[in-house]
Amino acid sequence: MHVPDGFIDAPVSLAAGAVAVAGVGVALRGARRELDDRTAPLAGLTAAFVFAAQMLNFPVAAGTSGHLLGGTLAAILVGPYTGVLCVSVVLLMQALLFADGGLTALGVNITTMALVTVVAGYGLFRLLLRVLPKTRAAVSGASFAAAVVSVPAAAVAFTLIYAIGGTADVSIGKVAAAMIGVHVLIGVGEALITAVTVSSVLAVRPDLVYGARGLMKPLELRTGGRNAAEPKPSQA
Repeated sequence: MHVPDGFIDAPVSLAAGAVAVAGVGVALRGARRELDDRTAPLAGLTAAFVFAAQMLNFPVAAGTSGHLLGGTLAAILVGPYTGVLCVSVVLLMQALLFADGGLTALGVNITTMALVTVVAGYGLFRLLLRVLPKTRAAVSGASFAAAVVSVPAAAVAFTLIYAIGGTADVSIGKVAAAMIGVHVLIGVGEALITAVTVSSVLAVRPDLVYGARGLMKPLELRTGGRNAAEPKPSQA
């Protein structure tokens, strides 16, 4: 979904850039409430994971391929504000080091792949957790559904941007059909990666999953069949 230079005209690219700057600015302020001794190291690991995962493409259909966007995954693991920052840094580094997405289109890419995915994905995730049981399976299922929705939501956002300022000689109908149709399938792959990752972290350190804090009991250390936190019976 990385948009190259020149694919969106200058006025719309500038407008998207302003939206991206405003969104990142809000995220910088909000991240102060999310980052702590546990979240800060995980945020770096999450950004590195998203960076590496976005470099790997998986086949989708008709010769097309897709890759992880990572907005929903990052938001669930480290919080929505920090998640926006993680994906934005990844997109900036990819544009600078690998020319994966143009610098003039960086605002468009951040808007669609960082802001939209986090808002749509994390919003749905929190909504689902209000009605689902407070279990690991429910959290994993909610993360799957949220990731599935976030990817085509980003595709819809790009389609709207293209309808306003697209420069290619391709009809909006064809762009919408291609983008949304393919990204529904990509969303399934993203959802699998997101659900497996979230479930794996929940299995060993549920306290590190920002989106599930307060929902699941921490792991208890048991020795000799008894809870280590329980006092030993006194002996006469």
